Amino acid sequence: MNAAMTTVVLRNGTLFDGHRYAGPGAVVLRDGRIAAVVTGPDLDGLDHRLGQLDQGAGAPVTEVDLGGGLVAPGFVDAHVHAVQGGLERLRCDLSEGRTREDYLARVGDYARRHLELPWILGGGWAMAAFPGGTPTAADLDLVVPDRPVFLPNRDHHGAWVNSRALEIAGVDAHTPDPSDGRFERDADGRPAGTLHEGAMHAVARHLPATSAPEYYEALLAGQSHLHSVGVTGWQDAIVGAYAGMDDPGPTYLHAARAGDLTAHVVGALWWDRDRGAEQVAELVARRAEYTHGRFRATSVKIMQDGVAENGTAAMTSPYLDRCGHPTANAGHSFVDPAALGRYVEALAAEGFQVHVHAIGDRGVREALDAFAHTGRALGDGDLRHHIAHLQLVDLDDVGRFAALRVVANIQALWACLDEQMTELTLPFLGAERARRQYPFGDLHGAGARLAAGSDWPVSSPDPLAAIHVAVNRTAYDEPGPAGEVPFLPEQALALETAFAAYTSGSAWVNHRDDAGVLEAGRAADLVVLDRDPFAGPASEIGATKVVSTWIDGRKVFEA
Repeated sequence: MNAAMTTVVLRNGTLFDGHRYAGPGAVVLRDGRIAAVVTGPDLDGLDHRLGQLDQGAGAPVTEVDLGGGLVAPGFVDAHVHAVQGGLERLRCDLSEGRTREDYLARVGDYARRHLELPWILGGGWAMAAFPGGTPTAADLDLVVPDRPVFLPNRDHHGAWVNSRALEIAGVDAHTPDPSDGRFERDADGRPAGTLHEGAMHAVARHLPATSAPEYYEALLAGQSHLHSVGVTGWQDAIVGAYAGMDDPGPTYLHAARAGDLTAHVVGALWWDRDRGAEQVAELVARRAEYTHGRFRATSVKIMQDGVAENGTAAMTSPYLDRCGHPTANAGHSFVDPAALGRYVEALAAEGFQVHVHAIGDRGVREALDAFAHTGRALGDGDLRHHIAHLQLVDLDDVGRFAALRVVANIQALWACLDEQMTELTLPFLGAERARRQYPFGDLHGAGARLAAGSDWPVSSPDPLAAIHVAVNRTAYDEPGPAGEVPFLPEQALALETAFAAYTSGSAWVNHRDDAGVLEAGRAADLVVLDRDPFAGPASEIGATKVVSTWIDGRKVFEA
C-alpha cells in the first residue's frame, strides 16, 4: 500500500512530542507528513477530526493500535559510524563477546568457516577483557597462525593483530612509535600485538581492499540495524579514510542516488590531522560531490584527542600509574591547539558545521577555545557546531557551551560503572578527576543544548539503552556495579531531557528543522515503542522495545 496515498492513524497510546511528555494521544499521518497530533480532551473528537481531514480526499485510512505504547519522533543518532558498524556485523563480529576466551573462540570459528579469506578482519572487542586493555599477538597466533589478523577494538582507537600481520607490516622491536600513537611492547621491546591510535596505520595500510559492493552491503546492513532500534537519521562521524576503512562517502552517494538510503544522513567529512588549512578547498569540493538527496556532507569531523582507556585523551594534568603516582603522560592533542581556531574559522567561513571529538578536559577546552576564536561559533550562519563524548569537562568550561552556542553531543551509554570504567579508567584518573565524568546534568543545568548519539560500533546503537543510563546512571540488566551502583547520580538527566536530546536535539544538530517534533506539518519520522517508559519505574526504561520505525510516513522497520 502506498503510504503517500493513505491516511495513517496511530491511536490508543501516549506521546512524547520531542520536547515533553504529552500523555494519551494520537497521531495522523498523510503524504509523508504529520497531518494532526491529537491529545487530551480532543481525543474524544478524533473520529470527527479524521472526517474533516479526509473530506473529499477519498483516501483509505490505516489504523495502527498502539496498545498502550508510546509514539515519539524518530531517534536521531548524532555520532555514529553506520558503514563501519554494518561491515563489522558482516565480518568477524566480536561485539557480543565478553572474555578473552570468548573472543578467541569467535575468531577461531570465523577463520575456520572462511578459509578463502587472505586476512581475518572485523572487530568490536572490549579492552576490559584483557589485562591492561592490551590483548596479545601470541593469543591470536593460537587460533589463526597462518593468516594475518586485524581487529579494531570497540572504540576504534586501537587494534589487535597477530604475528603474521606484524611481519607483513615490517613492524618489529626497531620500529619507532608514530607521533600520534604507540605499539604496545613486551619486556624486550618487541611489539606485543596491540596497536594504539596512529600505530594502527602501520598494519592497516596493508589490508586488502574492501570492494564497493561490500561497502554497499555494509551500509544497508548498518541502516537496517539502526532502523530496528528506532533510528530514522544520523550523522556519520567519519566520512573519510580511517583505521583501515575507506571513505564511505561514495557509498552513501550511491545509495542516495539509487533510492536505497531510507534514513536522512549528514556526513562529517574527516579532517586529516597531518595536514592544515590547505585541505579546506578539498572538503568544499567533496561536499559538493557527495551531497545528494537524503545525504548531505555538510559537517567536518576533527578528532582532537584520543580516549582515556589508553592514555591518549588530552588532560589538563597527567594520568596516574597503577600506584596512584603522576606520570609524564597527559594525553595527545592530535591537532595543534594554536592552529585549531584558525581551522575552525576557515571551515565556518565556508559554511561547514564543525563536529569535534574531545574526551579529556584539555581536549574539550581546546575545542571550546577554537570555537571562541570565530564569531561563527556564536551562531552566525546557524552552523550548529558540536563537541562529542565529553567524558571530562573542567568546571570552568561547563558554562561555555551555552555561551558559545556549542552543542554538547553526549554518548550516555558510557556513563556507568562497567569494567572499562572500573579497570581501565578510574585507577588512572584519580579521585578528584574521576568525580567529573560525563557531567550531563551540569551541562544541561548550565543551559547547554544537548544532542545524543551512540558512536556505534563502539557501543550499542540502541537509544533506549543509552537513555536508561542517562536517567539511572546504571546499565539496564547488567551484572555487577554497572547495573547496580549508580555512577555519579547527581549527573543524571530527567527522562524528558534524555528523550529530547535523542530526538529534537539531534535532529536540530543535523539541520532537520522539519523533523524531531510531533507537530502538524512536520516530517512523519516516528518510532513506536511497546510500552510507555514515562509510566513505569525508571529502572525499567531499558526494557522498552521498538515496535516500528517510520520515515516520511513509511514503515521501514516492524518487529
